[in-house]
Amino acid sequence: MANKLKEVYRTSEYDIEVVGGARLGWRDGYHAMLRMSWLRALALIVGGYLLLNALFAVLYVVSDGVANARHGSFADAFFFSVQTMGTVGYGAMYPKTTTANLLVVAESVTGLIFTAVATGLVFVRFARTQPRIVFSSKVTISPMDGIPTLMLRVGNERRNRIVGTVFHATLMRTTRTQEGVTVYRAVDLPLVRARAPALTRSWTVMHRIVDGSPLAGDTPESLARDEVELTLEVVGTDETSLQPLHANFTWWSSSIIWGARLADVLSDLPDGNMLLDLRRFHEIVPTAATDAFPYSAPSPKD
Repeated sequence: MANKLKEVYRTSEYDIEVVGGARLGWRDGYHAMLRMSWLRALALIVGGYLLLNALFAVLYVVSDGVANARHGSFADAFFFSVQTMGTVGYGAMYPKTTTANLLVVAESVTGLIFTAVATGLVFVRFARTQPRIVFSSKVTISPMDGIPTLMLRVGNERRNRIVGTVFHATLMRTTRTQEGVTVYRAVDLPLVRARAPALTRSWTVMHRIVDGSPLAGDTPESLARDEVELTLEVVGTDETSLQPLHANFTWWSSSIIWGARLADVLSDLPDGNMLLDLRRFHEIVPTAATDAFPYSAPSPKD
């Protein structure tokens, strides 16, 4: 039976503790190396390289088969090991016994494999394009053309474009069946525009709350009661590297602001040009309450 592992997934709202999962171990080492930070990955590669050389150094000391090395000197054996694995070969020290020559052969093969694996990992990490997609910190719900509309903002932090961008919004809420069983239901939110020919620095994603909408009849209180989560998935192709990109972000009910809209980031300049003010990317503006939509968010200054 596979060893079981306890895991914790941290979100901005709560932690999810997972028990009973299989321990992947070395089978998932490649994937783990790609997920960890650059600093940790380089530290692991360098540490592995030094550890291998230290192990062979111990074998060289035990065999006492390195010419011109001080008897029992781990330092000399370690430096000889580095020269062998790095194919430097200064010539001052060399194997003088059959055992030492066999160790050199084993270390050369080990060094080739280690170098190939390390080079492949570093190349994949360099070649893989990481998405630099930013999502608005808040989601707003306010009337647009008289229709309550959910709005959120997404943008590409890089100066190039993400072409063929597709948006997919999912709403998840906690419900109870007639039998009293708690069920987490996920439904898709139809978007006004689910595709963008090119995602640049700012794009507004909208969902109209009309009859048939998963949000029809909801209130701020019902969203909080049902522990609603809204997830937006963004998929596209980086036009520079031509690699596929994927990103997603989740908002909880506390981040859904009723009676407000996203602040305008695009404006006209007196000379006829336009200004895109990304300093207002996360800013929201309260809207006036009406009989049809009796919600108005407090002013950010309140």
